[in-house]
Amino acid sequence: MISYIAKRLGTGIVLALLVTFITFLLLSTSFQDVARTILGPSATDQTTAALMTAKGWDRPVLVQYGDWLFSALRGDFGTSVYTSLPVAPSVIQRLLVTLSIIVPALILTAVISTLLGVWAATRGGAVDRVAQGISLIGYVVPGLLLAIGLVVIFAVQLKWLPATGYTPLADDPAAWIRSITIPVIVLTIGGVANMAAQVRGRMIDELRRDYVRTLRTRGISTTSIVIRHALRNAGSPALTVMSLEFIQMFGAALIIENVFALPGYGSFAFNASLQGDIPVILGITAFGVILVTVVNLATDLVNGWLNPKARQH
Repeated sequence: MISYIAKRLGTGIVLALLVTFITFLLLSTSFQDVARTILGPSATDQTTAALMTAKGWDRPVLVQYGDWLFSALRGDFGTSVYTSLPVAPSVIQRLLVTLSIIVPALILTAVISTLLGVWAATRGGAVDRVAQGISLIGYVVPGLLLAIGLVVIFAVQLKWLPATGYTPLADDPAAWIRSITIPVIVLTIGGVANMAAQVRGRMIDELRRDYVRTLRTRGISTTSIVIRHALRNAGSPALTVMSLEFIQMFGAALIIENVFALPGYGSFAFNASLQGDIPVILGITAFGVILVTVVNLATDLVNGWLNPKARQH
């Protein structure tokens, strides 16, 4: 197990280095343009060159990346070019906002998808069609349209929930729950549409296997077969789908945060890209890769526990 963890962790580290280096390499082509943007319309070649030298942007790319990497390993991701605020605390603050809607949505997606998938696979017939119809809603209705519809119903007409804005959990837990409710519902509906069908398909495959028929001939109850055997075997691929769903939700954060005016990771990344805030873009990229690596590693570990054969790959 230790070698399995080390292998997965090593893969994640290599991925993080590659992604951050490629990002740095692409950004290096715009250093001069960013310098001119900072200086404004009155920028001259001399003042631009002076700022490039002051920021260290005129040095070789490998040297700059090496300096950034060693600083990042010590927890120093630099400061924002425009706000002069440290990058790491700013990114973490925004990341926590995004995770506060993604994590509840992912938990609800896993629970609802498992219930729907197992229900449809074990009952079949009309029940299966109803479950598939519920899952189909997430495919048919675009997330943006769904978000607008929920805002109109729950915020504008019923006035139960705020239409926009975010309240930190530490300030007011009740207001925090209200501020994330609609975004979580939107993400959950889309997630269930993707995951419930996967769980249903895997459960149908498992329930058709020979070992299930053998267990039934031994008089073991259907509930025990489904929960203790079939669901566990179907859990490994479902976990992989859930990790992909996390990444998809993470990518959807940009739209959700703009619709609901949430000060999250996606909107922060979008604004930094528009401004050409190089240290912030690098910090956002690094934290994003780290998060995805941690999620994939956790998924691999749980898969290894559910299915020991997975540790051999």
